[in-house]
Order: sequence, then structure tokens, then C-alpha cells
Amino acid sequence: MSPRRHDLRGLRRLALFAGILCATAAGSMGRDAAPAPLPGQTPQAAPAQPADEKWLPLFDGKTLQGWKETQFSGHGQVSIKDGAIVLDNGYMTGVTWTGSFPKSNYEIRFEAVRLEGNDFFAAITFPVKDAFCSWINGGWGGGVVGLSSIDGQDASENETGSYKEFVRDRWYAFRLRVTDEAIEAWIDEELVISVGLEDRAISLRWGEIDLSAPLGFATYSTVGALRKLEYRTLAPPAEAPKPQ
Repeated sequence: MSPRRHDLRGLRRLALFAGILCATAAGSMGRDAAPAPLPGQTPQAAPAQPADEKWLPLFDGKTLQGWKETQFSGHGQVSIKDGAIVLDNGYMTGVTWTGSFPKSNYEIRFEAVRLEGNDFFAAITFPVKDAFCSWINGGWGGGVVGLSSIDGQDASENETGSYKEFVRDRWYAFRLRVTDEAIEAWIDEELVISVGLEDRAISLRWGEIDLSAPLGFATYSTVGALRKLEYRTLAPPAEAPKPQ
């Protein structure tokens, strides 16, 4: 056999081996790649998630602009002191928002402190779609945290209720999130409430707390203060693309 013929056979073997390697790699890439669109179907990019809006102030730190004193029976005085809204001692004392506010898909955050007394000092009443609910902080003798009401049960009775020791004269950071699917709440960035809304009846506890709707804060036989009130709207979840 001539050296020339031997070289040609070696080259043919190398070419065959290279072809097998290319076919194997192409098959592997094809398995990992996204399927090609059907004939007549336009490829669609993944939907972009809309960004949440910026935080907006609800309190200017100087006046009650946008708020009114809630006309509870036997309410205490409402005043501004050191950049905070002070809710003085009374049967219930509070402020109610007079402007527009979203019904769902929003967050609200604020700081609050108990200055005197042993009951709730940072109860916030808020909208949940077409209903209203109250997040109680420090109720029923000073430590109950929860939502009033769910399926007719108040914060001391339903699954959102818990106990937290609130130290007098200490400021706490509160954050509440309401979406179409759930209510969630944090105290000092600790998740304390997370409840789904499907097949749940949301309402206010009986009594004058309905005067806080659609958005309001209240204390009960306690002196409390509020500051750094802000809210933002949340972007609804992006819908999955529909086939064309």
C-alpha cells in the first residue's frame, strides 16, 4: 500500500469522526433550546414584570393635612408634636384619611409608639377590595396582634392573632401589604400576618371602628403617636402570554 493511499484513509476517518461529534453536539443543544414556534405563530418574549410605584407621604410631619379627627364617642385630643401625630387618651382616639386611596394592591408603612396605657396604640383600618379590615397592635390588654375581622372572628379569635410584648416609649416600624390574593403584615421587618383572601369574609369588628374607614388610625384608652406614614401602589402580576 502506498503512503499516499494510507494518508487518504486517515483523513477520511478523521472527517467521519468530526461529523459524528458535530451531530451529537447539535442534538444536545436542540434538547436544551426553546421549542421553535409553530408555522404561522409569532415568537413571544417573556412578559416584563411592572415595577412597584415609589413611596408617597401621607403625613407632612407638621399638620393634619389630608386627615381629620375621627369622631369617636369620648375621643381624646389629636395634636402634632415633634413630627408625629399624637393620639391622646380617650375611649378611642384616631384620625381618618380624607383623600383617595387604593382598594387593593398597595403597601402602607409607618412608625408608632405607645406612650401611656395598656391597650392598642397603632390600630390601622384599611380597605380590602370592597370591604374594610383593622390591623390591631397591642390590643386586649396590651399584646394582641391580628386582623379584625375574618369570617366574623376578631383578632383575638382568628388565625392571624398572636402576642407581642410592646415596650413603652419604643418606636416600632409597621408595614402592611394588601393584594387581590392576601394580606401580609410586618413589625420591624418580622412577618407577623400572612393570610389568603380566597373564600374569606373580611369585615370590621362591631362598634365605632367603622368611622376609621376607608383608612384610619386609632388608639383605645391609650396614648400613642404615629410618624413616617407612607404608601405605594403595587404592580399587579404580569399575565402569561397567550398563544396567537
